[in-house]
Amino acid sequence: MKTKFDVEFPITASPQLLYQYISTPSGLSEWFADNVNSRGEFYTFIWGDSEERAKLVTKKTEEKVKFRWLEEDDSETDYYFELHIVLDELTKDVLLVVTDFAEADEIKDHFEELCNQSRQERIAKLQAELDALNAEKNS
Repeated sequence: MKTKFDVEFPITASPQLLYQYISTPSGLSEWFADNVNSRGEFYTFIWGDSEERAKLVTKKTEEKVKFRWLEEDDSETDYYFELHIVLDELTKDVLLVVTDFAEADEIKDHFEELCNQSRQERIAKLQAELDALNAEKNS
């Protein structure tokens, strides 16, 4: 049985801009996976030689997307991952909260994978692109 866990990433950008990077295959390919393909509500996430398929089950504009992981025969599993934008109304700070599932003895490895240098570089790249879009918007 897998256990749910969350990882939070502070992002300096508006929820509107960030949403573009969590809700489209091209946006997700910029930071979440090496490549993301979609056909309707079905998405394929590619990391190196590994491919995982998921079905888009929730899409709430400027707030969150939720995908349900699929088995090889495309049947749905009990597990999902969610990318949720949290805006602190008082400070206006923005967090990207990633929710996923892993086996209890693999949570540490899974968490480290999400937070590893490569992922941190991708988050930094995402932040740089968001900063450039903000600068362009404010010009």
